[in-house]
Amino acid sequence: MTTFKKNKPYNSLPLLPPKIALETTKVLRKTIEASRALAQLNGRLTNLPNPTLFLDTIHLQEAKASSEIENIITTNDDLYKAIVADKKFDNPATKEVISYKEALWNGLKAIENRPFISTNLCIDIVQSIKKNTAGIRTTPGTALKNVKGETIYTPPTGETIIRDKLENLEAFINGKGTIDPLIKMALMHYQFEAIHPFSDGNGRTGRILLLLYLKTANLLDTPALFLSEFIIKNKTDYYMKLRNVTEHQDWEAWILYMLEMIVFTANKALKRLNMVTELIQVMSEEIKISLPKVYSKELVEILFRLPYTKRQFLIDAKLGTPKTIGNYLIELEKAGFLISEKIGKEKLYLNHRLMAILEKN
Repeated sequence: MTTFKKNKPYNSLPLLPPKIALETTKVLRKTIEASRALAQLNGRLTNLPNPTLFLDTIHLQEAKASSEIENIITTNDDLYKAIVADKKFDNPATKEVISYKEALWNGLKAIENRPFISTNLCIDIVQSIKKNTAGIRTTPGTALKNVKGETIYTPPTGETIIRDKLENLEAFINGKGTIDPLIKMALMHYQFEAIHPFSDGNGRTGRILLLLYLKTANLLDTPALFLSEFIIKNKTDYYMKLRNVTEHQDWEAWILYMLEMIVFTANKALKRLNMVTELIQVMSEEIKISLPKVYSKELVEILFRLPYTKRQFLIDAKLGTPKTIGNYLIELEKAGFLISEKIGKEKLYLNHRLMAILEKN
């Protein structure tokens, strides 16, 4: 049995896979439930006329929630305005959330070309999040503390040791084996957080890796989950169960927690997706009836890509001359479909019914 001491670097962190029986009856039951929830969501996304339509919104929501776990707080409103407006927003929290979203997007592009989760990919992700050239931790003295300032965990130290553990993690994630992919996901997430390879940004990098893994394992074609939303709601449990693996090798409770995260977020994503697609149909019909000259399928898609839109988006989509498009937006606002707001020198238009769905807990 590996001895663990809170104040000493955990250089003896066991390699993966753990040498215990993982597929208990409880775990297998929950794995079936989680697989079913993911398959339902995947089927629904695959059958959408435009599966990429909601991706920006979904990834921003995940970025917002993941950053919130690190006490980086911004509002939906600030976030979506900052993405759409030309005016530069100086809110540091909003900037950090947008960096996270870009890191996720870059990670997805990387695995499209090469469906392989590597140490180098982890480094690229953390550099994208932190907007610097951070690499593997080389300085000693890293310790995780609780709110009282007491050390609760000291991760492995020394670049060679950290790289060796990451090499094992990389081989485990990408290797073929008999462990169910969803159980594997729980193990890889614990291990990455326990290695804690970077000076900062480990939590956010680890949560991006979860979404990338679901795609590389062919569990979700479009990574449309707000996994971090579940962790926020169950944050104390999350850290306690991570600690119990380290201190007591309690893998079962940890795996069950991660599987419940999949069930909860997949079911919630499906519900939210149904609400948004229903709203698209309703608004399409309403615009068609009240503003037939304004309506087009392309216009409605732009109004649902993000909660805020602007004239330039419609011009870029070649929906008419700048003057015509300006008139479209005025008419849509008059009819109550949009609410405008001046940001700097430009006007942004809010699809308030879409925002209301995104704001629902």
